[in-house]
Amino acid sequence: QVQLVESGGGLVQPGGSLRLSCAASGIIFSDASLNWHRQAPGKQRDLVANILSSGSTNYADSVKGRFTISRDNDKNTVYLQMNSLKPEDTAVYYCSVFGRSIAAMPRRFYWGQGTQVTVSS
Repeated sequence: QVQLVESGGGLVQPGGSLRLSCAASGIIFSDASLNWHRQAPGKQRDLVANILSSGSTNYADSVKGRFTISRDNDKNTVYLQMNSLKPEDTAVYYCSVFGRSIAAMPRRFYWGQGTQVTVSS
Protein backbone atom coordinates (compact mmCIF):
# COMPACT_ATOMS: atom_id res chain seq x y z
CA GLN A 1 0.00 0.00 0.00
CA VAL A 2 1.42 3.35 -1.07
CA GLN A 3 1.20 6.18 1.43
CA LEU A 4 2.29 9.80 1.13
CA VAL A 5 2.41 11.90 4.29
CA GLU A 6 2.90 15.65 3.98
CA SER A 7 4.06 17.98 6.71
CA GLY A 8 5.46 21.46 7.19
CA GLY A 9 2.52 23.66 6.33
CA GLY A 10 1.36 26.53 8.49
CA LEU A 11 0.90 30.27 8.82
CA VAL A 12 3.75 32.52 7.74
CA GLN A 13 4.13 36.23 7.13
CA PRO A 14 4.78 37.61 3.65
CA GLY A 15 8.46 37.31 2.84
CA GLY A 16 8.85 34.32 5.11
CA SER A 17 9.85 30.74 4.39
CA LEU A 18 8.46 27.26 4.88
CA ARG A 19 9.71 23.82 3.99
CA LEU A 20 7.20 21.14 3.07
CA SER A 21 8.05 17.47 3.31
CA CYS A 22 6.34 14.45 1.80
CA ALA A 23 7.39 11.03 3.05
CA ALA A 24 6.50 8.09 0.84
CA SER A 25 6.19 4.42 1.61
CA GLY A 26 5.28 1.40 -0.45
CA ILE A 27 6.68 2.79 -3.68
CA ILE A 28 9.92 2.36 -5.65
CA PHE A 29 10.92 5.89 -4.76
CA SER A 30 14.22 6.31 -6.59
CA ASP A 31 12.51 5.54 -9.91
CA ALA A 32 9.52 7.82 -9.38
CA SER A 33 8.72 11.32 -10.56
CA LEU A 34 7.79 13.57 -7.66
CA ASN A 35 5.51 16.58 -7.78
CA TRP A 36 4.11 19.39 -5.68
CA HIS A 37 0.75 20.91 -6.55
CA ARG A 38 -1.39 23.56 -4.92
CA GLN A 39 -5.03 24.47 -4.88
CA ALA A 40 -6.38 27.78 -3.68
CA PRO A 41 -10.06 28.14 -2.72
CA GLY A 42 -12.26 28.23 -5.79
CA LYS A 43 -9.38 27.50 -8.15
CA GLN A 44 -8.07 24.46 -9.95
CA ARG A 45 -5.18 22.39 -8.67
CA ASP A 46 -1.96 23.50 -10.37
CA LEU A 47 1.46 21.93 -10.66
CA VAL A 48 4.03 23.95 -8.73
CA ALA A 49 7.20 21.92 -9.23
CA ASN A 50 8.40 18.48 -10.14
CA ILE A 51 11.60 16.49 -9.97
CA LEU A 52 12.36 13.47 -12.10
CA SER A 53 14.30 10.38 -11.11
CA SER A 54 17.28 11.93 -12.91
CA GLY A 55 17.13 14.95 -10.62
CA SER A 56 15.91 17.27 -13.35
CA THR A 57 13.48 19.88 -12.05
CA ASN A 58 10.72 22.08 -13.44
CA TYR A 59 8.83 24.97 -11.88
CA ALA A 60 5.73 27.00 -12.52
CA ASP A 61 6.62 30.51 -13.62
CA SER A 62 4.93 31.95 -10.54
CA VAL A 63 7.40 30.25 -8.17
CA LYS A 64 10.65 30.24 -10.17
CA GLY A 65 13.51 31.66 -8.15
CA ARG A 66 11.56 31.35 -4.89
CA PHE A 67 10.74 27.65 -4.51
CA THR A 68 13.12 24.70 -4.67
CA ILE A 69 12.09 21.07 -4.98
CA SER A 70 14.47 18.35 -3.87
CA ARG A 71 14.45 14.66 -3.10
CA ASP A 72 16.22 12.33 -0.69
CA ASN A 73 16.01 8.83 -2.06
CA ASP A 74 17.51 7.37 1.12
CA LYS A 75 14.65 8.82 3.17
CA ASN A 76 11.96 8.37 0.49
CA THR A 77 11.11 12.04 0.95
CA VAL A 78 10.51 14.97 -1.36
CA TYR A 79 10.82 18.54 -0.14
CA LEU A 80 9.58 21.93 -1.25
CA GLN A 81 11.56 24.84 0.12
CA MET A 82 9.46 27.98 -0.22
CA ASN A 83 11.12 31.37 0.22
CA SER A 84 9.90 34.93 -0.23
CA LEU A 85 6.36 33.78 0.27
CA LYS A 86 3.51 35.95 -0.97
CA PRO A 87 -0.17 36.04 0.00
CA GLU A 88 -1.01 34.56 -3.39
CA ASP A 89 0.94 31.44 -2.43
CA THR A 90 -1.82 30.63 0.06
CA ALA A 91 -3.26 27.25 -0.84
CA VAL A 92 -3.47 23.61 0.10
CA TYR A 93 -0.28 21.98 -1.11
CA TYR A 94 -0.35 18.38 -2.29
CA CYS A 95 2.48 16.06 -3.17
CA SER A 96 2.06 13.42 -5.80
CA VAL A 97 4.23 10.59 -6.99
CA PHE A 98 4.15 8.94 -10.38
CA GLY A 99 5.73 5.56 -10.08
CA ARG A 100 5.45 1.88 -9.38
CA SER A 101 4.47 0.40 -6.05
CA ILE A 102 6.64 -2.27 -4.46
CA ALA A 103 3.84 -4.68 -5.34
CA ALA A 104 4.94 -4.11 -8.96
CA MET A 105 1.67 -2.58 -10.07
CA PRO A 106 1.71 -0.43 -13.21
CA ARG A 107 2.95 3.12 -12.85
CA ARG A 108 0.30 5.53 -11.66
CA PHE A 109 -0.20 8.71 -9.67
CA TYR A 110 -0.48 8.58 -5.92
CA TRP A 111 -1.57 11.61 -3.89
CA GLY A 112 -0.97 12.92 -0.41
CA GLN A 113 -3.68 14.36 1.80
CA GLY A 114 -2.54 17.97 1.46
CA THR A 115 -1.16 20.54 3.86
CA GLN A 116 -2.41 24.10 4.30
CA VAL A 117 -0.06 27.01 3.67
CA THR A 118 -1.32 30.45 4.63
CA VAL A 119 0.69 33.59 3.91
CA SER A 120 -0.71 36.52 5.80
CA SER A 121 0.35 39.36 8.06
